[in-house]
Amino acid sequence: MEDLTKGSIPRHVIKLAIPIAVGMVFQTLYHLVDLYFVAKIGDSAIAGLTSAGTISFLVMALTQVIGVGTMALIAQASGRKDQTDANLIFNQSLGLAAACALLTLAGGYALAGWYMGTLGADTDTVNAGTQYLWWVLPGLSLQFALVCMGSALRGTGIVKPAIYVQVFTVTLNAILAPFMIDGWVTGRPLGVMGAGLSTSISISVGVLVLFLYFIRLERYVTFRSDQLRPRWNAWKRILHIGVPPGGEFVMMFFYMAVIYWAIRDFGPDAQAGFGTGSRVMQAIFLPAMAISFATAPVSGQNVGARQNDRVRETYRWSVLTGGAIMLMLTLLCQLQPEFLVSQFTDDSAVIVVGGEFLQIISWNFVAIGFIFTCSSLFQALGNTIPTLLASATRLVLFVIPAVLLSRWAGFELHHLWYLSVTTAILQAIMNWGLLRIEFRRRLGASKELRPS
Repeated sequence: MEDLTKGSIPRHVIKLAIPIAVGMVFQTLYHLVDLYFVAKIGDSAIAGLTSAGTISFLVMALTQVIGVGTMALIAQASGRKDQTDANLIFNQSLGLAAACALLTLAGGYALAGWYMGTLGADTDTVNAGTQYLWWVLPGLSLQFALVCMGSALRGTGIVKPAIYVQVFTVTLNAILAPFMIDGWVTGRPLGVMGAGLSTSISISVGVLVLFLYFIRLERYVTFRSDQLRPRWNAWKRILHIGVPPGGEFVMMFFYMAVIYWAIRDFGPDAQAGFGTGSRVMQAIFLPAMAISFATAPVSGQNVGARQNDRVRETYRWSVLTGGAIMLMLTLLCQLQPEFLVSQFTDDSAVIVVGGEFLQIISWNFVAIGFIFTCSSLFQALGNTIPTLLASATRLVLFVIPAVLLSRWAGFELHHLWYLSVTTAILQAIMNWGLLRIEFRRRLGASKELRPS
């Protein structure tokens, strides 16, 4: 375990953020490598891959339920030096992970065809997306075990083992993708099926490697057969913290699904452009996300140790650092949006749509960075309901106007992008107000919540 209740806050955050960022870069490469090779097949393949990829937000929602709850509770237990409780939470989270994996497989295979039929712009897009889902679902189900083990380590202040596994699995996926998608050497290209299969194989190997790490090297949180039997009080504690962040990802799923539905009449070029632009946006978010991910265990341990001043200092430092990073990313997307998209496709229509999306949506980057930080602080404090409330408010404010706009004769794609920017800024403002209230309730002072 790494004690984060002493020493320099910036040093702790940076020390955790650097390997987290590396891991996230490689995690994003899963999608970008697949996108690069699938783009050679055509617009319908891109649209199918990216629209089917929205289902990952549902899986991420469930992994967040387990991951956030596990990380927060283990961080707090580590801060108060309660190894027994940390170990119990870890083993109970494994049971939840197994249940969610089975749910993902059953629901995914039952509903894949119907889901793609709802979103796809044409028959080719529907078929490509359905085929991809069938082969990627085993990998998505194994994400629960991977997130569970990684979150437990992050709560103890250790991130490198999980990052090494991520790097390894993404490297393996990058090696497999051209052989399976493009048919290198074999002469038998599998297309989007190959994209899903290479991801599933890579994640399977990653789970095995991290499992062996816990068996042979981990000593603070360990597998205990006597703690694997479901204990409802422990599950309740995990779910109390984890369900609201999971609900946020469910809302993100609906947010993405509504966009794909609203723009389906513009054809596969529009869906492919939005999908590519979204993947690029997620990739360039990584530095700010790494800061916020590192903020959660640092704050959580200090909450457990009742070091309130250090919690406030972590907040201030993370807001300023994350905001500066997001401002630089905004400038990048204002200056070179189409260049970023063109790295993954040479289709001019797709590049135009994706470039316009990035240029407009980048105006909410600073607000999104602030939302990341607030979410981490709520996790550390053990109350994630306010973030769910803010996300729900944004979803309502986006979905209703988006549906109405899609029925308007003069509807254009950029109307959705400007609507998204507006609702993100409103969400950031709401998060700020709710976090002030939570700080006053838990830490006894609201004046420390100003980011400057």
